[in-house]
Amino acid sequence: MSSQTPQKQVRRRRVFYIPGYDPIHPRRYRELYRSEGAAQAKISGYEIDLKSKSGQGPYGWHVTSTQDGVTTETDIEALVWSDIVRQSMSNSIPATYLQLARTAWIYVVSGALWRLMRLRKGPVIAALYPVGMLLLQLALAVLAGWAVAAIVMLAELWLPKAPSRVIGLMAGLGVAVLILRWFRARDGKLFAYYLMHDYAYSAQSGGANPPELEARMAEFGDLIAGALAGDADEVLVVGHSSGAHLGVSVLADLIRAGRVPADGPTLGFLSLGQVVPMVSFLPRAHRLRADLHYLCTREELAWVDVSAPGDGCAFALCDPVTVTGVAADGKRWPLVFSAAFTQTLSPDRWAELRWRFFRLHFQYLCAFDQPGDYDYFRITAGPLTLAERYENRAPSKSRIDVAVSKYTSMAPV
Repeated sequence: MSSQTPQKQVRRRRVFYIPGYDPIHPRRYRELYRSEGAAQAKISGYEIDLKSKSGQGPYGWHVTSTQDGVTTETDIEALVWSDIVRQSMSNSIPATYLQLARTAWIYVVSGALWRLMRLRKGPVIAALYPVGMLLLQLALAVLAGWAVAAIVMLAELWLPKAPSRVIGLMAGLGVAVLILRWFRARDGKLFAYYLMHDYAYSAQSGGANPPELEARMAEFGDLIAGALAGDADEVLVVGHSSGAHLGVSVLADLIRAGRVPADGPTLGFLSLGQVVPMVSFLPRAHRLRADLHYLCTREELAWVDVSAPGDGCAFALCDPVTVTGVAADGKRWPLVFSAAFTQTLSPDRWAELRWRFFRLHFQYLCAFDQPGDYDYFRITAGPLTLAERYENRAPSKSRIDVAVSKYTSMAPV
């Protein structure tokens, strides 16, 4: 962190939060910010207050925070695509198993799976988890159905009026379906269907964005451009999980189109727990690779990428530009460093969260009881811009910054 006095303190900030593949209403993020912000403020000794947003536009909230003797007003808006997520999540059990087969085929045949395994094992295991879990559920259902059918049909040998074999087969099929439905109803704890839909959505077109997502990203760009034309001191875009690669493309489009004024607010991009390689390593991710290549050299923004090896759902400390093989000459971004969960969470807190993988994937948005130089609430509500806060921050030495992807072709721009 820079030890210099900032040239321009942030009195007013606009934050645009892009969530990952999440079907939940954005009020979840407001309540998370409220509760975790209050906890972090108590630990770190600053003030933070949240109230409802006034005016039109996306769902959001207003934050007033006093840190280091400076009061900053921040408007946070969630750029949601949860409706698109919900539409992509089929409630049909057979359709989900068809998605499984298609998604596995794309990652295996393209060679992307083997390349991803050369990065971090955690997210690859997370990607294989829904495949293994769904196949296990299917195996248990088939085994139970076969057992019931066999028992019913064996009864023919001993009972004069035993059910027919057809009835036995139907009974077995019914039991198998009931078991699959039982598992489906409990996916809120197992996450097998949810994760399968997540990976299938990116893989369905080989890494290319579906038309409905491209249209939504254009809307996101218009909202951010409007803020850049306003009177805020900083406009900060936060992309979490798969929202990180959406943020890359939205910002690349804005800069290409000349919609980032030189005399406007400072522009920052914070990517958290990114899973960019899951998409950029696919054969048809030409657009994303071009955007990564373009954004990594731009002077119009500061891009900081934060992850942690303790997050098994992210490609922790993997430079998304370099591992994709599209780093340009003069590459400036992103600055890649670790949130270091094992150091910034106390031993008791780490022990409590260590095996809660899904919860840890959201830790970047939460309070740390032994905070280091990453503090989500200082970044989003404090008096320093993202660029100033990390001006002198060195990247993590353990980051992975070698080209790994088989596919490096880029869309013309």
